[in-house]
Amino acid sequence: MVILALDTTAAAGSAAIVRDGALAIERDGDGSRTHGERLPRELMAILSDAGLTLADVDGFAVVTGPGSFTGLRVGIAAIQGLALARQKLVAPVTAFEALASVAGPPSTLIGAWIDAHRGEVFASLYAPDGQTVIEPPTSLQPEATLDAWVRRPLDAGARIQFVGDGAVRYADLIRARLGERAGMPARAPALAGRAGLIAAADWARAVTPHALVPLYVRRSYVELAREAREAAKP
Repeated sequence: MVILALDTTAAAGSAAIVRDGALAIERDGDGSRTHGERLPRELMAILSDAGLTLADVDGFAVVTGPGSFTGLRVGIAAIQGLALARQKLVAPVTAFEALASVAGPPSTLIGAWIDAHRGEVFASLYAPDGQTVIEPPTSLQPEATLDAWVRRPLDAGARIQFVGDGAVRYADLIRARLGERAGMPARAPALAGRAGLIAAADWARAVTPHALVPLYVRRSYVELAREAREAAKP
């Protein structure tokens, strides 16, 4: 089975091809250009690099968020268009799932942190298996996220392997707060390949293209600004 996977949650994002359950090729995107400028051309390029065409694709996978609101909409729309044209299913994978699958030592919890900007992180805490959610997704300041996590009595003293661009950005804060309890990533991993592998292992999650639903976690700045304007009206 050939799966074409896409991640547009961050500026660069990534694309990947998973073939028969193994990662065949993965490419980071060009973060200096918008996803709208690059897609779907970027997907066609990675297919060409792998010696494939769109006709060879059996299914699609897309990272549904959280992340850039605009990036998510563009990426999901691109995959929807290709899947509709080929009458194929799409496997939705959250960025948290993709990050948690980059597991550390088997005894550590996994803290998936995504830079949410505005001084916040999208965060979710996973059990060592990388699948069981211990703390559901939140959008909070990094200090507040750590406050919530370290208050958990059952996990007191447990080591947490952090992963994601939010963990990279706030590494100093995490180390200052947790010390040796924190395992820190050297860089944020690409997510398209992980999404494709998760999809290949669990194709039952695949849905028709129109059924894809983004995971935003918080409301957009536009929505908040509109709400503030309405509240200010006499």
